[in-house]
Amino acid sequence: MSVDLANALFDDIVEDLGPRGVLSGALFGARSLTFDGTAFACLKGGRLAVKLGAGSPLHAEALALPASELFDPSGKGRPFKDWVAIAASQTAVWPHYAKAGLNALAGTSLMGDGA
Repeated sequence: MSVDLANALFDDIVEDLGPRGVLSGALFGARSLTFDGTAFACLKGGRLAVKLGAGSPLHAEALALPASELFDPSGKGRPFKDWVAIAASQTAVWPHYAKAGLNALAGTSLMGDGA
């Protein structure tokens, strides 16, 4: 996936989640999604990284996706245990996991908000 396509999809996610108070920002030198001043997702290296919470079913589900892995923003072998980097080959599920990350941050159920 090209950088332009990844950015366009990220823009679509920002627009979709905007009514819920999500803003675009910067984190780890990358574009991010923030809610109430806290980042819960970012676009880095052609991957969407989302904070889903280590040990949660959604975290395990995201890690099981092809080419997904724990997010290591520094690239120095120190991944963040709560974050999953979802590969560009899995863009069809990026919006789902972005909503899940927002729900995890906001403390709401995925089922309860129409996500």
